[in-house]
Amino acid sequence: MSGTAGRSTADPRVPTAPAVAAVSVVAVVAVVVCAAVAIAWAVAGGGYFWPRWVWFGVATTAAAAFLLGWTRRQPPGRRRRLAAGRAVLVLIVPVDVTVWALSGGGYFWPLWSITAWSILFCGYVWVVSRLPDRREQELTTRVAVLAHTRRAALDGQAAELARVERDLHDGAQARMVSLALSLGMAEDLVRADPEATARLQREARSTAVSALDDLRTVMHSIHPAVLADRGLAGALRALALDLALPVTVDGDAPAQLPAAVQSAAYFATAECLANAVKHSQATAGGISLRHDGAVLRIVVTDDGIGGADPAAGLGLRGVRRRLETFDGRLDLDSPPGGPTVITITVPHGPGRLP
Repeated sequence: MSGTAGRSTADPRVPTAPAVAAVSVVAVVAVVVCAAVAIAWAVAGGGYFWPRWVWFGVATTAAAAFLLGWTRRQPPGRRRRLAAGRAVLVLIVPVDVTVWALSGGGYFWPLWSITAWSILFCGYVWVVSRLPDRREQELTTRVAVLAHTRRAALDGQAAELARVERDLHDGAQARMVSLALSLGMAEDLVRADPEATARLQREARSTAVSALDDLRTVMHSIHPAVLADRGLAGALRALALDLALPVTVDGDAPAQLPAAVQSAAYFATAECLANAVKHSQATAGGISLRHDGAVLRIVVTDDGIGGADPAAGLGLRGVRRRLETFDGRLDLDSPPGGPTVITITVPHGPGRLP
């Protein structure tokens, strides 16, 4: 079996069957028209052979249609623009020469028009050659976007590491130091004052539990364990249960989503819900998950007072920076009076890059 089975091998530069049929019909009509005017000239008694102008018009129209179709079959961008310039030149030069010949010849005035058109064509080629191709423009834009998102990702990563370090230093590390001091004092008092030793042991146990809670909080802020246990949809349902605001969760997300995408979508949704609880005065909210194979969409809604503005705080701006790393997008619709609708779009997989 051929290795190209099941794959389209159509060449866009080759006319399709409907196009060939249309050209055939037009050709038949043109032949009929040319024959009819020739017969009309003969029936009228001959004389000056005026049908040649009709034939000339039909031939010029057919040539223009052919060149237009050939130009449109060229790849978009610079090649198509250059092909259009060549088509104009190829059409105009024979037209001028033919008009000169049909007019009786004489002084070869088409020389001047051909020269002028040739100069214009050379200038056109020079201008088009200096313009960036569409693909080059797309790549330039893409590189600029990637450079921006890379800087944002690095800045976000540095800020996240600084936050983790600060949380560990101010929380778990401080409690572990206190735990070590309590255990050292208990060791010194184990024989001299058993009651004080027992009190220090209780304090050490309490400090150890608090340190573990701090460590769980830090780990949750990095990658919640519920994501690995239940997936994105389950994690969002667990998040909704812990909120003071009643939130319904609708839809599901596939388990094979990359961990980084799940984490970004989870924290983006969590930030949107936190804003709703803090600022919207809402009485109810909702989360809707949709996945079409290459794009994950999460719609977060609340029935609050609206008026949310990303420029007014760091929360939504931070969400946008986090999503930009994945070519994601955050769309906000929050008119005064509400409701607020936030759409989180996260592409992933082979179709991620535009």
